[in-house]
Amino acid sequence: MTSPEWLEHAARRSKSESWMLGHAFEEYRQLEGLSEEALAKELGCSAETLRWLALCRCPEGATFDEQVSAIAERHGVDDLLLVQLLRRLEVVKAFKKPPADGSPPQRVLLMAAQDREREGEENT
Repeated sequence: MTSPEWLEHAARRSKSESWMLGHAFEEYRQLEGLSEEALAKELGCSAETLRWLALCRCPEGATFDEQVSAIAERHGVDDLLLVQLLRRLEVVKAFKKPPADGSPPQRVLLMAAQDREREGEENT
């Protein structure tokens, strides 16, 4: 069965609405370099189901888990896979967000990386 034309149009439009899953999916696809088909495969669903998912509101707030479960159950996808995708995207966004102290984000990442010992180096 093919998707109705309006569904494809609505799913495309959802990419520009930050409160919709379509927007989150588009950001994730760009981050991971995935096609829509590859993203659907990663979520264990068809391209049509991915379009329906794109029309849902992004889960947020205190009821995040319940919202994800409801969306996953309604569309027959694994809620764990959906949560992993959304949380990964949140983490990447958090690292891209400038720190409150005004230092560039890259500086914070470099400082965190310096906390580790390199192989062959002694702790002094």
